[in-house]
Amino acid sequence: MKLRLALTLLLLLAFMASLAWPAAPLWSLAEQDRPLALAVLTELRLPRALLALTYGAMLGASGAAIQALFANPLASPDLTGTTSGAALGAVLTAYIFGFSAPLALSFGSVAGALAALLLLLALAGPRAETATLLLAGLAISALAGALTTLALALAPSPFAFYDAYEWLMGSLVDRSLGQAAFAAVPALVTILLLLRMRAALDSLTLGEEVAQSFGYDIVRMRRRIVVLTAVGVGSCVAICGAIGFVGLVAPIFARRLTRGHPGRAILPAALIGATLLLAADLAARTAPLGRTLPIGVVTALLGAPFFLWLVANMRWRLGR
Repeated sequence: MKLRLALTLLLLLAFMASLAWPAAPLWSLAEQDRPLALAVLTELRLPRALLALTYGAMLGASGAAIQALFANPLASPDLTGTTSGAALGAVLTAYIFGFSAPLALSFGSVAGALAALLLLLALAGPRAETATLLLAGLAISALAGALTTLALALAPSPFAFYDAYEWLMGSLVDRSLGQAAFAAVPALVTILLLLRMRAALDSLTLGEEVAQSFGYDIVRMRRRIVVLTAVGVGSCVAICGAIGFVGLVAPIFARRLTRGHPGRAILPAALIGATLLLAADLAARTAPLGRTLPIGVVTALLGAPFFLWLVANMRWRLGR
């Protein structure tokens, strides 16, 4: 209870900071034109903060569920190829319907994410070892990345190429409250349904036979997790593009805080993921480079060293 309260308070602070910072331009604008300052707050900053909260929470919860499914702390939406598959599906769909068609993009993203997860299960199996999981995920990500590059090379126009390239780097810029609401609905449903599976996921740590003796249908549970994570990742990728490493980092911290219980880690992982993405968006906006960085670049710059440290730490523990 104390942990959830502390994480919630931290998330609220990050959300308020996202709305208020940088404060100087907003206060200066409020002194000159209050209606314009209010419009900036509600039409620019609020959708961005809501999308960061939604996307981060969904990535955190989905990452925790995927790590529990594969019994592997390195499993995450981006390392299993889910994010790459969703991005490929969205790009192919965008060439037909355009990037301003969120419903079509969502269907394309969900289809791509689902295909990637099903392919991963076929290649690595449901209880994959770390090496097998990484190799299978790398192969799927490489394939999806190559097909996405091919799609960019065959873009119907230079404008379509630029839109797709910018979108693939991940961005929360110029999104509306309607788009934030569109992404929030499937993300919230995904998180709530995953939370209902907490006990079943915890039982998996005792082995599949023990989980089945408790009355859990393991095959059905795996299918639900695959579909739910594909829907959650796909719906957010359709709005904001591909954002990596949050689904890896947040569940790892959450599991350490919950002493390794995968089911109990889902809600903390969602709270941590939302806080991390809000902080990354704040860093992207305030970077001293004269322009806003793509948020996917910021999360990669922060997450890649963490991933390398994690792999090195696991290797050290195994004594290799």
